[in-house]
Amino acid sequence: MARHDESGQSADRGAGLRSSIPEQSPDSRPTQAFDEGPPTAPTRDGPEGEQPKRRQLPWWQELIALLATAFILALLVKTFFLQAFYIPSASMEPTLMTNDKILVEKVSYWNGDIHRGDVVVFDDPGGWLSSADEAHASNFIQRGLEIVGLYPTGGHLVKRVIGIGGDTVACASPNARLKVNGIPLDESYLPNTVRPCAAAAGMPSRSFSVTVPPDHLWVMGDNRANSADSTAHLEQPGGGAVPADDVVGKVWAIVWPADRAGFLHRPATFNNPQLDGSSS
Repeated sequence: MARHDESGQSADRGAGLRSSIPEQSPDSRPTQAFDEGPPTAPTRDGPEGEQPKRRQLPWWQELIALLATAFILALLVKTFFLQAFYIPSASMEPTLMTNDKILVEKVSYWNGDIHRGDVVVFDDPGGWLSSADEAHASNFIQRGLEIVGLYPTGGHLVKRVIGIGGDTVACASPNARLKVNGIPLDESYLPNTVRPCAAAAGMPSRSFSVTVPPDHLWVMGDNRANSADSTAHLEQPGGGAVPADDVVGKVWAIVWPADRAGFLHRPATFNNPQLDGSSS
């Protein structure tokens, strides 16, 4: 704290010192009023008014703080906003090709419902994936990137939502069109050579009619001839329906390869208001 120096005062009040100015009688001295104002508060400034310099952290401490901040921000983004995945199989072709890198957004489902036609990533409901498909990162670097969403994680599936809770989804025969609540879908997003109700190799016929339980989803791959989806798990617990709570998020965009980069949109056939006739 700066100190006040009183050595420069014009009058010396020391005892025994005499003034060289002739003394005047009390009646003849001029009267002056001095307004010194409130006392000045001490400041933290230096003698020239400069602010004291802050202590700078060593470079290695700054680096640790920077990395920790980046890690926390990445974790928050993965948890609440976006997460990266890759496509390991052909079950969603031609919408999503093998080895496509995708971004899954979670904001849409904060307060909103999952819609028919959305392409979603969801956790394995149980028994849908093999042990190889559920493999995670093999070293600590990959594991760290996986935690913050920068390394694709295992144990997830990607399919298109066909029916929501209360819907009746039906395929009358392998050559028939897929129907939701009695309304046939115009599935122009399927491969040209794939029939909407065709069964994948080694699977039973896709002839079925199911009512989706509340808070569940009926999901199918776009490449019906190569997709082990809800129809392939009709005989398992849950009847092939996926709990809505298992959904991680909606596929928002393809980010790699560059020539396929772009956003995904819900097909127009799912905007038909007649589809809501029997859903709840």
